[in-house]
Amino acid sequence: MTKKKTFENIAFYLGNTLIALIFVSPLIWMISSSLKPEAQIFKGLNSLSTFFPAEASLNNYAEVFQRINMWKFIGNSLFYVLVIILLDLLINSICGYALAKFEFKGKKLLLTLVISLMVFPAEAIMLPMYREMADLGWINSWASLIVPFVAKCFSIYMFRQFFLDIPDELLEAASIDGCGPIRTFFQVVMPISGTVYATIFILDFVAHWNDFMWPLLVVTGEEKRTIQLAIQTFFGSKPINYGPIMASLTISAIPMLLMFIFLQKYYVEGIASTGIKG
Repeated sequence: MTKKKTFENIAFYLGNTLIALIFVSPLIWMISSSLKPEAQIFKGLNSLSTFFPAEASLNNYAEVFQRINMWKFIGNSLFYVLVIILLDLLINSICGYALAKFEFKGKKLLLTLVISLMVFPAEAIMLPMYREMADLGWINSWASLIVPFVAKCFSIYMFRQFFLDIPDELLEAASIDGCGPIRTFFQVVMPISGTVYATIFILDFVAHWNDFMWPLLVVTGEEKRTIQLAIQTFFGSKPINYGPIMASLTISAIPMLLMFIFLQKYYVEGIASTGIKG
């Protein structure tokens, strides 16, 4: 390896490391602040010492669990998020498979509609959705948190793009062996599609675990309150103590950090594979 190539590699990795540190610095500061006494959180913000607590303790975490029933709110969020994900993975993968591997009347029109609806942000239809939930009497119920987000155009499109790359010969071989369309999907297609399922899992988990606006609209009591709504309660009493807020935010971030650590490989592969065909 030439000196020029070695220098380029060093510069490349140093540059990427610097960019990564810039992006991850707010997370590091949040975790560090959660371990500090209240008086130390905003001291030394113009120096690197702000990322290293001088008097680290778990007092802020203890206060979080004393002030609110954090375990219950974590359980509420996990329940409704995982139900949405499971239904999304099942229903939208079947829809995507049909659009990728079956021919039927109106298929192109349906695919065009799916792609077109991806343009609309959730905020644009939030009020009509709320009115519909109210008319159905679903306000402050699990149904209002789950049902509106089961069918997703983006998930259907992602599954469709991935399934396009599955060889038709494989499906024909399964048919010759006596597998019907349903059995072929569950026993042949799903086992080899782990990357796209992991991708949708991550995207769904992040979106709904962090969702604040929709639960704020439809959850009116404490029984079904999610973790993001629970964190908001720390801003409702004066004076506002940022130590418990940082601790609760850190607790909220743990599931996402673990998920990305263990599933990032499948996420990258899934994003790459769904962009091969158009």
